[in-house]
Amino acid sequence: MSEYLLEVNNLKTWFYTFRGVVKAVDGVSFSLKKGEVLGIVGESGCGKSITGFSILKLIDPPGQFEGGGITFEGEDLLAKSEEEMHAIRGNKISMVFQDPMTSLNPLYTIGQQIEESLAIHQTQLGKKERRAKAIELLKAVGIPAPQERISSYPHEFSGGMRQRVIIAISLATNPELIIADEPTTALDVTVQAQVIRRLLELVRSQNTSLILITHDLALVSEAADKIVVMYCGKVVERGTVTDIIESPAHPYTVGLLRSIPRLTDEQSRLEQIPGMVPSPFDLPPGCKFAPRCRYCQDICRREEPEEAVMTEGHRVACHFPLKGGLACD
Repeated sequence: MSEYLLEVNNLKTWFYTFRGVVKAVDGVSFSLKKGEVLGIVGESGCGKSITGFSILKLIDPPGQFEGGGITFEGEDLLAKSEEEMHAIRGNKISMVFQDPMTSLNPLYTIGQQIEESLAIHQTQLGKKERRAKAIELLKAVGIPAPQERISSYPHEFSGGMRQRVIIAISLATNPELIIADEPTTALDVTVQAQVIRRLLELVRSQNTSLILITHDLALVSEAADKIVVMYCGKVVERGTVTDIIESPAHPYTVGLLRSIPRLTDEQSRLEQIPGMVPSPFDLPPGCKFAPRCRYCQDICRREEPEEAVMTEGHRVACHFPLKGGLACD
């Protein structure tokens, strides 16, 4: 049996639109062990959220899988029927979505929505047991007075509290894997830190694996064990947190790191990555980052780079990988 809980191998999820084909996920590969936290990082439109949705097969037309595989607990998820996936979603694999207000039904109480997941996936629990567990989950995620607040409606909660409720729902069935898609986007900085800290505490205590999808490299550097950096639907670099933060090898990763403010620096302005992310309908040939790369050479514009091994577990898709943020000789 594989040592990995989840293996994504050369996954391709494309969308066929009237303007052309959007290769939202184009050859993405990574793996995740039991109890690990993986951060998937990149700018908006890089394909990180579609990667998360693909794992749960939440891809509707005009999107479709064009190749690759997703293996979870040794089973091929892409070969499973919708009925089989229904038994996995919210049970073995849960998802925390970006906007807690649209993720919760305004017509039902918080308690009803937590208990619904338990009623579907843990049929052995009676009504009183489901209620008791819902209260326990609200307490675990830091909701004050859970016995009273369980009868509240979503609009009676703040944004941070609603996101905690979403986390409680995702943890209700003791899943093997949680996919958190930009879980703190709509929250202020102080609440973001509280929510992420609570999520990590619960994940660690249950030995649950977590995929944290975000544009915030600083956040995953504190929370994750491994990092995958994506650009234009492709993985440009992957490795441990130490690999990515201390020895970045792709110019795009270096650019993301240099754009993070540091209290110890005296620079007047943050560095920025020049140019814009190309349109998915008009991607450049060769390396997709070439038009924005300060180290770009002719081969970069012509040929797409193969993934190179920097160290064990650290891989980068670049013709001229860097060392410590500097160009190799």
